[in-house]
Amino acid sequence: MKLHDLQPKVALKKPKRKGRGPGSGNGTRAGRGQDGQNSRSGGGTRPGFEGGQMPLYRRLPKRGFKNFNRKYYETLNVCDLEIFEEGSEITPELLFENKILNKNKAKAGVKILGDGELNKKYTVKAHKFTKSAVEKIEAAGGSVEVIETKKWVKPDKKN
Repeated sequence: MKLHDLQPKVALKKPKRKGRGPGSGNGTRAGRGQDGQNSRSGGGTRPGFEGGQMPLYRRLPKRGFKNFNRKYYETLNVCDLEIFEEGSEITPELLFENKILNKNKAKAGVKILGDGELNKKYTVKAHKFTKSAVEKIEAAGGSVEVIETKKWVKPDKKN
């Protein structure tokens, strides 16, 4: 016998059949106890229930404001575009394919930020640009094209 021949022993024990008569050792009450909420079918309480006491999630103070209309953009700096060949057209789909950005986080689209330097000429298509990003792309000889957010659909969804 060698080390690679070792395998775990197959369990031959059958699962317990609960509630199948007193002779089974787990009959009548089927391990649920005598009475009460947890002995009933569908019994039990929801998560966070504290027996009628004011639950912790209601006792703690609530702070801040959550804007449900917030638009979530996936951001990318100008310096991160340097990995592409000069003269190429950079689109959100290209960024998602190369796994530079996550398409699941880009709910409202892609925004290009102006951090870093850009030495190559590109045609960049995105949903939003900062002023400094537009200046740096155009200073390098490239062009900027804004995609309208309403018309854009995530690449993984089909119309």
